[in-house]
Amino acid sequence: MLPRLAADATLVLHLAFIAFALLGALLALRWRWVPWLQLPAAAWGVYIELSGGICPLTHVENAFRQSAGQAGYRESFVERYLLPMIYPSGLTSDVQVVLAAVVLGVNAAIYGFLLWRRTQHQP
Repeated sequence: MLPRLAADATLVLHLAFIAFALLGALLALRWRWVPWLQLPAAAWGVYIELSGGICPLTHVENAFRQSAGQAGYRESFVERYLLPMIYPSGLTSDVQVVLAAVVLGVNAAIYGFLLWRRTQHQP
C-alpha cells in the first residue's frame, strides 16, 4: 500500500514540476524570488526534451510501482501520461523539440512581460 501511495505521490509531484517549469513564471508576478527556482526548472525541462532523456522522477515512480507489485513503464512521463492526451500518435524527436520550444516561448513571454512591467514602473 505504501509503495503505491509513494508512486502516486511521485506522479503528482512530476506533474506539478512540469506545470511549474511551464507556467511557474506567472508566480513571479507575485513573488520576486520565484525565478531563482523556476528558471532552473524550465531549463531542466528544455534539456530533458531536447536530449531525449528520461526525468529521474520517472525512475523513482517506476521503482515505487515495482515495489507495489505493479508494472513500471519504459517510456518517459510525457510519453506515458501527457502524450496520449496531447499527441496520440506518439512522441518523436520533432515533437520533443516543439515541447521544448513551447516551454522556452511561454517563459520568454512571461519574463519579457515582467521586465517590461518593471521598466514601466521605474522613474
